[in-house]
Amino acid sequence: MTSLSSNTLSRWSTDELLCWVLRGTAAIVGTIVLLIVVFLILEALPALHHLGLLRFFTDPSWHPAEGLYNLTPMLWGTLFAMTGSVLIATPLGILSAIFCHYYAPLALARPYRRLIELLAGIPSVVYGFWGLVVLVPLIAEIQPPGPSLLAGILILTIMILPTIALMADASFANVPQQYLQGAAALGIPRWATIRNIVLPAAKSGLFTGVTLEIGRAIGETMAILMVSGNVVQTPSSLFDPIRTLTANIALEMAYALGDHRAALFVSGLVLMAVIIALAVSAEWITRGRMYG
Repeated sequence: MTSLSSNTLSRWSTDELLCWVLRGTAAIVGTIVLLIVVFLILEALPALHHLGLLRFFTDPSWHPAEGLYNLTPMLWGTLFAMTGSVLIATPLGILSAIFCHYYAPLALARPYRRLIELLAGIPSVVYGFWGLVVLVPLIAEIQPPGPSLLAGILILTIMILPTIALMADASFANVPQQYLQGAAALGIPRWATIRNIVLPAAKSGLFTGVTLEIGRAIGETMAILMVSGNVVQTPSSLFDPIRTLTANIALEMAYALGDHRAALFVSGLVLMAVIIALAVSAEWITRGRMYG
């Protein structure tokens, strides 16, 4: 009896200790995010005070030397590149995970997963270098000048594809085997089982994967900076050069001073607002069940 009480007390102490460690970790992560937001707001305040928020969306163009700070063309470039890449990468990633999980032989599925994991680990500058040397000249043969919104979409698609493919694969692996065994016992064909049982059961993981790939597509800097042309304009076609907000920050932060420097931090705040809006939208669409 004494031994049982001692073991129960020890287990409770371990559980409580683990609980407090997890609470502390969560508090640290939340504090870091809040500190980043506070830092962005403090650095952006001089521009918001001198220029006002509306001028970042109503000025004729982005020419900091002339006191013009319109972020709208770069915001459209960011959203177009993100939307195009997500629309291409999401079905490709989910279908590749279905193939890997339910159709590919084991001898092929294992090296295929390793290949996808390898793609996820390649540095973005390598993708950008490949895009600049291979992709941009190919697009230039179709429609000059080559560096364009299309090049940005394609390079982002390749970069975010491993994220959605690996998340979808992990989500399919977590579908209870009883569901699949029950479907097999009823004689339901494989594709009908995937469409009517597997995909609904894995939808929370799939939504998480889409959210993560959107975050990476919006935040990517180096690769899209190298292939998109860096012209501040709202694109009217896929072959027009663009500049994204992240590329603008990377290009100009080194020499920016005064309101120009503060305006770049406003760009960061706009990006943060877009990410928050997308996360809230995803939570609303899944009715708060995105994480299960």
